[in-house]
Amino acid sequence: MAGLEVLYSCVASSITSPQDAVVCFIHWEIVKSGYKCLGSGDEPLNGEKKSELLPASWNTNKELYTLRYRSNDDKSNLLLKAFTVDSSLMFNLMDSATDKVTDLTVNVSDYINAASLQSFESVYKNTEDLAKRLKSSLLPAVKDEKSVKKERRERFTDTQPQPDHDPLRVPTRNPRASYPQNWTDPLSPFSVGRADLDPFSGTTEGMIVDPLRAGFPRSGFDPSSGIPGVLPPGAVPPGARFDPFGPVGRHRAGPDPDHLPPPGYDDMFM
Repeated sequence: MAGLEVLYSCVASSITSPQDAVVCFIHWEIVKSGYKCLGSGDEPLNGEKKSELLPASWNTNKELYTLRYRSNDDKSNLLLKAFTVDSSLMFNLMDSATDKVTDLTVNVSDYINAASLQSFESVYKNTEDLAKRLKSSLLPAVKDEKSVKKERRERFTDTQPQPDHDPLRVPTRNPRASYPQNWTDPLSPFSVGRADLDPFSGTTEGMIVDPLRAGFPRSGFDPSSGIPGVLPPGAVPPGARFDPFGPVGRHRAGPDPDHLPPPGYDDMFM
């Protein structure tokens, strides 16, 4: 409530209704949020200056209160209107920067002791509840200077570069973890065709089909032992690929002359 007592003391002589006291409270909450009053009425007047005080003619019309505010950084203007409806006050607040309008209805007797209008110590009641309603309904987009400074510090902290952090660097991944351990590393530049480049690597990823290394059952033929009548022993290095340039073994049966006999070949009269 700091500051409200000074404000109330300045205008106590002009407060003649409980509605005046409510408007005074709302005014001070707006000032605390980082605004100052320019004047009353819808239209600005020449020579207006921002002030924390209420203007001279702020409560001339008891049926309709109209006050204008400007933020301390001059980036936003507010227009506050309060309508008296029976024992209630209906507040409308428009932010000129966003054209957003908020509203709040206050039952005056819930927050003002009508018999104590000239005594600040006893005129208000349930002020914490009223302030809470103001911030949640009428002033949702209006923030006090402390909140604004705190948000600026948080944004500044968030934008500071962290140690060992490069915002342009693509996050590293470890695709090796998703492959079985007995697989060759797919990221290695020597993994493709390694069996062709290195016959002694023990891998089978080559492009050349080797019947002796392709995973199919072997015939037991070892080219390093030589081929009788064709290659002497040792002509093919041990473990080297060997593509036979002829049938393995020289005693394989030849084709049968009667493999494809003509029709009627067994006719005794032909």
